[in-house]
Amino acid sequence: MFKINLFKLRKNRRYNYTPRYYKGKDSGNIYEFDSKFTKYREIYNSNDFRHQWDQARVQMRTRKNHSISFRLLIIILILILTCLYILDFDLSIFM
Repeated sequence: MFKINLFKLRKNRRYNYTPRYYKGKDSGNIYEFDSKFTKYREIYNSNDFRHQWDQARVQMRTRKNHSISFRLLIIILILILTCLYILDFDLSIFM
């Protein structure tokens, strides 16, 4: 009947408060004519840091960040060799 998610957390609701008389949204040029597309465009507040953070994160995301870097592999290899040197390359203690 009731589905209980033990490991899945609830997603927090977004809270974007703008004071009543705050002029955060840019209305643009008042003498400019509106097109059909600009009416449906989402305009975010200038104090909406979550949206700014999301946009910056999307712009900085690259394919290189998803793969294991060459530098990380070298560091892991050096650490393994250092541990083996301390153990005098004796792997029989693991068996």
